[in-house]
Amino acid sequence: MMAFSQDPTAPRFVQNPYPFYETMRAGGDLAYWQEYAMPCAVSHRAVSALLRDRRFGREIPPEMAPDIAPHLIPFYAVEAHSMLELEPPRHTRLRGLVLRAFTSRRIKELAPEIALLSHDLIDRFPDGPVDLLPAFCAPLPVIVICRLLGVPEAHADQLLAWSNAMVSIYQARRDRAIEEAAAQAAQEFSAFLADYIETRRKHPADDLITHLIAAEEAGEKLSTEELITTCILLLNAGHEATVHTMGNGIKALLETGTSITPDNAEPVVEEILRFDPPLHMFTRYTYETVEVFDHTFQRGDQVALMLAAANRDPLVWTDPDRLDPARPLSANTSFGAGLHFCVGAPLARLELQIALPILFGRLPDMRLTTPPRFANLYHFHGLRSLEVNTA
Repeated sequence: MMAFSQDPTAPRFVQNPYPFYETMRAGGDLAYWQEYAMPCAVSHRAVSALLRDRRFGREIPPEMAPDIAPHLIPFYAVEAHSMLELEPPRHTRLRGLVLRAFTSRRIKELAPEIALLSHDLIDRFPDGPVDLLPAFCAPLPVIVICRLLGVPEAHADQLLAWSNAMVSIYQARRDRAIEEAAAQAAQEFSAFLADYIETRRKHPADDLITHLIAAEEAGEKLSTEELITTCILLLNAGHEATVHTMGNGIKALLETGTSITPDNAEPVVEEILRFDPPLHMFTRYTYETVEVFDHTFQRGDQVALMLAAANRDPLVWTDPDRLDPARPLSANTSFGAGLHFCVGAPLARLELQIALPILFGRLPDMRLTTPPRFANLYHFHGLRSLEVNTA
């Protein structure tokens, strides 16, 4: 396995990490990233295989769990109940209960609301230049999640602030201030949801929180703590990914002159997800001695699954650095795979397939005012701003 060095906060890497991925991938299926001190799966076949390999998982082996710093206890108290961080049997139980409430029918029923909301946000655009991130990309998914959960939209800005603070802890630039802000947000977010869940127990409604409570009371129970964490996860994971995908996608469509309409929305969205996904790295722990791709992993070893590198593997996609919605469809890794495949993927796809054709249909002369720049968010990948002229 070849070793490579790259600061994930370096400006050139932040703006374009793909040349580094290509360099790593040229060395084989696995590469050692020195700054992260772990092997990375960089080919499509390696990432896809390890996502599905049950000898690797998200949950740290219990004998290797580190002590939690006192200032981070509120944050990890929430994370302790997240199905994103758990393995079977607890993951199976949590995911099954969530999917009973988060059904495909319920998601499809949101389509008219997503369309109306898209038009409403565009109607509010000022004359002249507009930054699409705060004006369109950020509010749309958080308002949809609010409506889905049954939380009043008046709280959307506060929920967004808590979400942003919490997910910042996963960035390469994490420091003590970011950690303290994440812990405070977790505490405040949990208190808000605890009150709201109690309200829904007394006054049920046709919303996701009520349906999650019903699932809790129908046999296999969701605890209040699990309910709180699940609601936070649905907002944090779903919102963060959709905002970045939408921003990155609009940027790519405008820069390449690619059109998106209701008729071609599905293949265009899939190509956007492949071309510049919102999450570039996901790590796994090894649960036993495993020899795979010419490397032996020991229990407790970590491996980074490089989702964005896999999505540009030339063995799967011809000319992978080109945005081409007409290319033959191959499964990308942007939503993961296996038992941790993203629960919110159907909703994210629906939002993108509805909102983007409306945006480009309403604003056919939209163009970038300045070249967009990516924010220092790694291992997320999203823009600082997305300023366009709409006429």
